[in-house]
Amino acid sequence: MGVVTDPIADMLSRISNGYNARRTSVDVPKSKMKMAIARILHEEGYLRGFQLVNHGRDLRLRLKYDEFNQPIIDGCRRVSKPGRRVYKTKEELPRVLGGMGIAIVSTSQGVMSAKRARQAGTGGEVICELW
Repeated sequence: MGVVTDPIADMLSRISNGYNARRTSVDVPKSKMKMAIARILHEEGYLRGFQLVNHGRDLRLRLKYDEFNQPIIDGCRRVSKPGRRVYKTKEELPRVLGGMGIAIVSTSQGVMSAKRARQAGTGGEVICELW
């Protein structure tokens, strides 16, 4: 495998591809940022769970489907990229699909959903949006 220039975009692509292939889980190389994103997606009900595999080197994301076997996540978009970082104040933080989706933000208080960042009164780097 080659060098991945944007590991977060790679993680989102693997999740999307996993849903398209109707997989029950996908594995991504572990990092602190990916662990934080997986934790938020699990807390918000977008993943069934996650765990460390391959002696702690990889993160296994258990994908979630609704009662009609449709993916819980319809789409995702990387907002802040390595070549173009996107920062927003707490007032500017996105509301994805009028609250039907989730934006994940890296703040000075850690990685959290945009909703939690607004409640905490802080802005930050908008990592991605999922719906």
